[in-house]
Amino acid sequence: MKLLIKAPAKINLSLDVLHKRPDGYHEVEMVMTTIDLADRVELGLLDRDTIRINSHNRFVPDDQRNLAYQAASLLKERFNVKKGVSITIEKTIPVAAGLAGGSSDAAATLRGLNKLWGLGLTMDELAQLGSEIGSDVSFCVYGGTALATGRGEVIQELPAPPTCWIVLAKPFIGVSTAEVYRRLKPEGVHHPDTKGMIKAIEENDFKMVCSNVGNVLEEVTLELHPEVAQIKDQMKRFGADAVLMSGSGPTVFSLVEHDSRMHRIYNGLRGFCDQVFAVRMLGERHTLD
Repeated sequence: MKLLIKAPAKINLSLDVLHKRPDGYHEVEMVMTTIDLADRVELGLLDRDTIRINSHNRFVPDDQRNLAYQAASLLKERFNVKKGVSITIEKTIPVAAGLAGGSSDAAATLRGLNKLWGLGLTMDELAQLGSEIGSDVSFCVYGGTALATGRGEVIQELPAPPTCWIVLAKPFIGVSTAEVYRRLKPEGVHHPDTKGMIKAIEENDFKMVCSNVGNVLEEVTLELHPEVAQIKDQMKRFGADAVLMSGSGPTVFSLVEHDSRMHRIYNGLRGFCDQVFAVRMLGERHTLD
């Protein structure tokens, strides 16, 4: 038996860091939503009691460093599963891009193995397990749109945002999330209006969403990587309705209401950047079916 699961990317419409916690993590407030840019995760039962990762992408580890491997390992250990699984990851989401690609692959693995191994876990139980793997995994288990607090694992469902185009561009650089957080001084930066973003989504007001996008990590990443600022400037110049960096970067996305402007931004960036995508928001939560 084999299962094929979509693992969609996420973007942060709003990302705020409040303070550093005693456990070493940062207290965050993030409004996240899934978009129609997705990896494909195929799960297949193996005769041997082992976990095998397959991917043609050389940046995807095939061992315990892989979050999908960790998801399968956690389920095996927690529920005494004596079955093996082959996990084939077909990457579309850029790696180390601030789009939660690895976290989404892990979440898809949790949802898929729950079915494949007949574990009968609820979505909430899967999300709780996901929080042990990484801060974004809980959100990726649910998908849709949500406010994430705590270190990112406390999820409050929100309505789907107003429909629009998302144009994403990732420069050919890597960003160290740990380094960005290390350099961040939460008391000395402009904090986004999380409540304003939630209100805009609840009222389905596209212009209000655009006026409330914000990412407290942007300032740090832009200082470290001027290329990110250049992409932001290009998107604005081509007429994006709103522009923001996702996560700790380096991917930048624009919100675009009209098709013609989306094409202009997309085509304008393709000569400027290696990886450019034009997709829609998904907005709806995953189900266990």
